[in-house]
Amino acid sequence: MNQTPNIIVILADDMGFGDALCYDPDYCRVPTPNIDRLAEQGMRFTDAHATSSLCNPSRYGLLTGRYAWRSPLQRGVLGPVDPPLIADDRLTLPAMLREQGYATACIGKWHLGWDWPERDGEVMYDAPLGGGPTERGFDTYFGDDVPNYPPYAWIEGGQVQGETTAFIEHDPVLVLNHPGPGVPDWPFDAVLPTLTQRVVDYIGEHATGQRPFFLYFPLTTPHEPIAPSPAFKGKSGISGVADLIMETDWAVGEVMAALHAGGVAEETLLIFTTDNGHCPYTDLAPFQRVGHRVSGPYRGCRADIWEGGHRVPFVASWPGAIAAGTVCDRTISLADLMATCAELVGVELPEDAAEDSVSALPLLLGGREDVRSETVYHSGAGQFAVFRGPWKLALCNDGGGYWNPEEAPPGGAPPVQLYNLEDDPGERCNLIKAHPSIAVSMVAYLEHVVAEGRSTPGPRQRNDVPVDIWKGAAFEEVHYDA
Repeated sequence: MNQTPNIIVILADDMGFGDALCYDPDYCRVPTPNIDRLAEQGMRFTDAHATSSLCNPSRYGLLTGRYAWRSPLQRGVLGPVDPPLIADDRLTLPAMLREQGYATACIGKWHLGWDWPERDGEVMYDAPLGGGPTERGFDTYFGDDVPNYPPYAWIEGGQVQGETTAFIEHDPVLVLNHPGPGVPDWPFDAVLPTLTQRVVDYIGEHATGQRPFFLYFPLTTPHEPIAPSPAFKGKSGISGVADLIMETDWAVGEVMAALHAGGVAEETLLIFTTDNGHCPYTDLAPFQRVGHRVSGPYRGCRADIWEGGHRVPFVASWPGAIAAGTVCDRTISLADLMATCAELVGVELPEDAAEDSVSALPLLLGGREDVRSETVYHSGAGQFAVFRGPWKLALCNDGGGYWNPEEAPPGGAPPVQLYNLEDDPGERCNLIKAHPSIAVSMVAYLEHVVAEGRSTPGPRQRNDVPVDIWKGAAFEEVHYDA
């Protein structure tokens, strides 16, 4: 078995647990043949989680192996011209692999901030950018940073490409809510095809190279703007978002085809996953009308602390190492990619890196023992949840997201939620009054990992900012004598 395979991580944007046919075959109404084929060739995880139910923090967790709530981003996401979220002295996944001889590339959505140059309070889009992917461990970068943020233009390396002389207006059809400067006639519907071709080209160029490569392909879909390419527009018969899910699946197929064409499919660990759950504000009604469950059997969507916010598809293939057609029900986190890749290439991580990352390599290679005893999740509005065995404790009385699409139960809801996910995957029966001692123990664990600055063994580390686990949840109001 090759111990230093090429590594490709495809990260979809806002694709829910139920949006891939292999994850919810009785209800999924959107064909995803390539993701399904990848699962047939490798391993499908059923209990994989983003570290947060929002984009920025989950990407931070994936690339650093650290929970983003330890960083200055305590809720929400970065704005269009916010500074870098990853500190310049923090070891990242690509930097670690580059030290081991890997070529590293990021092609797609970055959305982790830049050092945007300014003059007299105005952003200079034509000046070189700092703090981006090529200063956080990647040899090369090509993408549009954030598909629904200005500037609407390609960025290569650290330079905006083209003249941003146009002003792109708000467009409710595209769900484009951030007007701003861009390249004239910026083709939203050509973004994913362009990125995918860049990825195919990169694989072709590096397939015959002497160095293994790490390719991070953060897709821009099915996130808004809702602009499927002409080949996919209307193809689902459901909605523009469903068309984008099909186009996302197509991009996965193009990567698989490029690996086979380059003769490196068997030398490559290929992972497909997503940054958080399905987005509810891009119109769920068309999916509901055809019986499609965007979150599968789980409650909630993007930004929620409920499972639909952060339980995500995760499929991995590595022929000859990962057994084909296998399913793993052990818990993993996107933060675990850092420790997994470190073990894969035989590196011992520094004490001040990947503080929340646990290697999932034993699971990928067929092991059945848990690699995680507890996992911490974070919602869009900054609420916490802890998972231990079948138990999940959420420190809020609703979904913990930006919106609360469900009305509170009559008479109000308890200030915290405790669920047994084995018995109640839909998180409908709050057991906080029946099992207060379990909640107390899990709160103590969360307080410990906050104080230690890490959730893995090692010396205490410092969080970047003070961390408040309560975020307004009145846990002290719960009675322990139930």
